Amino acid sequence: MPVAEPKRDARLEARVPRATKALCEAAAAIQGRKLTDFVVNSVVEAAQRVVRASELSELTQRDKIAFVEALLNPPAPNARLRSAAARHAQVFGR
Repeated sequence: MPVAEPKRDARLEARVPRATKALCEAAAAIQGRKLTDFVVNSVVEAAQRVVRASELSELTQRDKIAFVEALLNPPAPNARLRSAAARHAQVFGR
């Protein structure tokens, strides 16, 4: 069963130098695609990379904050951690 193509109901327009258009046309031809398909696909891929990088950066910043917070205000050891520490002390001594 073929996948339905999303409705194309919005436009993107850009004025570019002739050399840029010629380069994109050449690249589209190499891939056997129409210029519009090549340009839209390239823009979508670039946008996805930017959004992904931004999300990773935000996650990294959140992780840094959580890590420092855990160092500055560590939670009390739970029963499993106390048990593991006791086993470690038995095996390796203090």
